[in-house]
Formats: sequence, C-alpha cells, structure tokens
Amino acid sequence: MDLSLLLENLKNPSLLFFVLGILSVYLKSDLEIPPSSSKFISLYLLLCIGFKGGQELSHETLSVNILYCLLFGVLLAAVIPVYTFFILKKKFNVYDAAAVAAAYGSVSAVTFVTATNYLELKGMQFNGYMVAVMALMESPAIIAGLLLFSLYGNQSNKGHNKEILRHSVTNGSVLLIMGSLVVGYFTSTAQAEGIKPFTNDIFKGFLSIFLLDMGIVSGKKLSDLFHRGWYPFAFGLLVPLLNGCVVAFLSHFVTDDVSNRFIFSILAASASYIAVPAAMKIALPQANPGIYLPMALGITFPVNITIGFPIYYCICVI
Repeated sequence: MDLSLLLENLKNPSLLFFVLGILSVYLKSDLEIPPSSSKFISLYLLLCIGFKGGQELSHETLSVNILYCLLFGVLLAAVIPVYTFFILKKKFNVYDAAAVAAAYGSVSAVTFVTATNYLELKGMQFNGYMVAVMALMESPAIIAGLLLFSLYGNQSNKGHNKEILRHSVTNGSVLLIMGSLVVGYFTSTAQAEGIKPFTNDIFKGFLSIFLLDMGIVSGKKLSDLFHRGWYPFAFGLLVPLLNGCVVAFLSHFVTDDVSNRFIFSILAASASYIAVPAAMKIALPQANPGIYLPMALGITFPVNITIGFPIYYCICVI
C-alpha cells in the first residue's frame, strides 16, 4: 500500500516538472521563467492557500475542540522552527538555517493530500477544519524563520524587538497568506464559486510552473547540498520522523479523533516546498533554495509517505 502511494506520487506532474527543471540545468538548456512571472506565481500560490483555508474554516461551527486544534497547530508551527534553527545553525549559515527551519515548521499541502488518501484507504475521514489548521500553520513558521534571522543574522537589530516583530508580521508574504485566509473566511460560498476557476482550477498548473522554476533554481545550486555532506540528509530523514512521532503522541491530549491525530502528525512531520519557498524567494532571497527545496522535496517527502505514515498511524491509534 505504501509502495503504491510512493509510485503514485512519483507520477505527480508537479514533482516531475521540478525534476525537469533540475534536468534542464544539467543539460545546459536556456530554459528559464522570467523573474517577474516567478514572483507573480509565488504570490498567487500564497493567496490560494490562504483563501481555501479560510473557506474551509467558514464552513465549520466554531467550538472549543476546534479552537484547541487551531491553537495546537499554530503552536507547533511556532515551536518547531525555533528548535530546528539552533540545530541547523551549527552547520548552516543564518540565511539557510532560517529558511530550512521555516520550511520544516510549516507544512506540505501535497503530503497533506497524500495523508488524506491514506486515511481513505483505511475507510476513515478527517474533519474539514484540519484544512484551516494546515493553512494557519504556514504563517507562524514563516514569521518564526524571519524573526530568528532578524535576531541572529543582523546584530544591529538587537534591542529593536518590536520593530523586528512588526516587520515579520507585516512582511508581504505573511500578510498575503493571513489576509487571504481572513478574506476566504468572510467570503460567501456563492461568491467563492465565482472565483473558483482562479483559486482552484488552475492552481495545480501554476504549481507545476512554480516547481519547474524551483527546479531550475535548485539545479543551479544543487551542488551546495552535496557539499554539506551527510548533515542535511540526516536532518531531512530524522527530524521529520521525530516531529511526527512526538506530535502523534501529544495529539492524544488535543483530540479524540484518530484521523485528526494522524493529520496533526503529518503536518508536524512534513516540510513546505510551496508556501515557504514562495515566501523566502521574496522575503529572504539570500537563502539558498538548492538546500531547503531538495531537503523538503527530495528527502523528507518520500520518507514521510513510505516510512512515516505507518509509524505515525500506529502511535495515533494507541
């Protein structure tokens, strides 16, 4: 079952376009995405993720249990980047440590979708508000990454914590995804249907172009990952498994629903290769996408869907 999931995801066009981008570099092709188009696509992806999360949240009746779940998700997204940053800073520069920490504190929408398929194969369903939890976990991780960079990457910023926090919260990428979530929450279903072709129908197409661009960028700097030796490979393998197992256990204190527990473990274990790279491309361009993208997409993603899923699920049902 897990092997079939891996094989199915290897056929994912978005993933294949990412590989095509890397391949084009090694073939010395002149293929490229214009910088202005690339920035537009980054903003578009952030807008759609936030808007769809707000829509899902608007369909739920807020309860204490839902609020606990939302709070737990935000807490995870804020805490994971902090401890991973200090682990990464031992081997990476501050730019790359902040970007990788943000990626691993954030979530992977594709891993999330794969996890829902895993639950369906077991005849189980999760609550719709977990989509909103996923969307809410994007921004705290990005904010945490930018805050950590501001605190440790620029000594002149020390003593100006209020300004650092303001900049992190009002950063264009963060503001767009959170603002889109609020817009999605207050938009009626009928009105949302009017822009569905923009927010839903063409999303995967733009995602494919984005990952093609990221593949090209990563391919040009992929040697940087191998020059780091064993460290990024060990991190991309062990840290997600640790996060997933710990959160699978802790989620017992948040929700009684096994499916929701499993989703929480997946959200904690996954690493973003859409929202965070899109945000870092704008907010922290000094960070090397040849490091954080291959780690998230080439190491952590396949590890989760092959090894991680069965382990997290067993802990969740205990």
